[in-house]
Amino acid sequence: MRLTEALLTAAATVAISSAGAGADPNTIAPRQANTITVDLTKTYQRMDGFGFSLAFQRANLITNMSDKAKQRELLDLLFNRTTGAGFSILRNGIGSTPNSNSDFMNTIAPTNPGGPTAEPKYQWDGKDSGQLWVSQQAVSLYGVKTIYANAWSAPGYMKTNGHDTNGGTLCGVPGAGCSSGDWRQAYANYLVAYIKFYAAAGVNVTRLGFLNEPDFSASYASMQSNGNQAADFIKILHPTLEAAGLGQQVGITCCDSMGWGNQNQMVSQIRAAGAEGMLAAVTSHTYQGGGGAMSTRAPVWMSEQCDLNGQWTTAWYANGGAGEGLTWANNVYNAVVNTNVSAFLYWEGVQWPNPNTNEKLIRVDNTTNTYEPSRRLWALANWSRYVRPGAVRVAASGGGNGVRTAAFQNEDGTIAVVAISSGGSTSNVNVKISGGARAAAVQAFVSDNTRNCASVPATLADDGSISGAVAARSITTFFILPAST
Repeated sequence: MRLTEALLTAAATVAISSAGAGADPNTIAPRQANTITVDLTKTYQRMDGFGFSLAFQRANLITNMSDKAKQRELLDLLFNRTTGAGFSILRNGIGSTPNSNSDFMNTIAPTNPGGPTAEPKYQWDGKDSGQLWVSQQAVSLYGVKTIYANAWSAPGYMKTNGHDTNGGTLCGVPGAGCSSGDWRQAYANYLVAYIKFYAAAGVNVTRLGFLNEPDFSASYASMQSNGNQAADFIKILHPTLEAAGLGQQVGITCCDSMGWGNQNQMVSQIRAAGAEGMLAAVTSHTYQGGGGAMSTRAPVWMSEQCDLNGQWTTAWYANGGAGEGLTWANNVYNAVVNTNVSAFLYWEGVQWPNPNTNEKLIRVDNTTNTYEPSRRLWALANWSRYVRPGAVRVAASGGGNGVRTAAFQNEDGTIAVVAISSGGSTSNVNVKISGGARAAAVQAFVSDNTRNCASVPATLADDGSISGAVAARSITTFFILPAST
């Protein structure tokens, strides 16, 4: 028996004994509530949101689904703030491959025009590996405002190795001279052209990444870079966006490294080169390690994280495995609270059954029009539904043994208090908020082994404090409306 459980049992025994001979032996004194204290005057990072990717033709699993009712259900699971996760960021892949063989993403410029200053031969198929249609639905039906377009590589003819796969470097950046010439400006123009194709289809790209895992050479689209080379290109891309009238709409991100260590090094080099101020966000993955707060003045995004190795699971909690829902509730906490990220993006939102891993949130088989959500989806929903773009993280403490807390104030004044329990028993809590308008109403939502972001009771006292429960091994979000809202 855990020490806390032993203490609670002992306390209950004392309560029964002191009640006298006529007491009901099955009556146990109420467990004392733990206090969660929220201070709205102490602020941290501004949140940009939560999201996922549909790169490498995963979007086609939704776009091409023949059962339109199931298609809408998938969209709702991802974007709906009432019945789904309410994601607010969609990360699309900018293709670089001349064709769509395997799961590769096709480029808008498959043919070398003859040199970097020649007129490019753009080809837009109006689909973009299924990503355009999903983007249109996300924007028009669900109000998503952050579309993150991310290139894994430039087209092969712009690179030192002549291929969009297996690494290579953009021709023209420091240390990467090519006999074909300097392709830096042509690549910047190419990225702008992609954004304009989306704009013509009613979708505004708002974040643009020109690298993905630049510290990794892969058999699929990949392009290598160090921080000095990235800074060199940023200084070309930034004025190119401005000249195209996109300077206010599109923010540049960099560099989606494999791990925190390399990204910190790249940021240091970008800063030394005088290009850090041109970044809207610093982006990184954690496949080669995470770390503390990133050394940068720009917002930091955890732009890709997932369990690549574990076999597919829909479990919330079984043994603390890497793919379980509770594990991911805590992964988000670590990123947002301990690393101060402004955005958290899971890798793929949907993927076909094979490989049978946890790299997706929802397993989809559109040959049978079936899908299966994982509990990881609901772990993220308890954050994304209630911590909206523009929210500011504020100080939160307490909650009792085994409970971790975080709090946010949204732009509309609403407050989200997230509590994660790793313990095996329910914790009763009182939420007390200082530094702002007193609470006028409260709702609470829980995800655990049996519930998916489900409504649970919470009460508001006359003094503005909130009472509720944090279930065993759960994530519970208290969503609070202040009197002024």
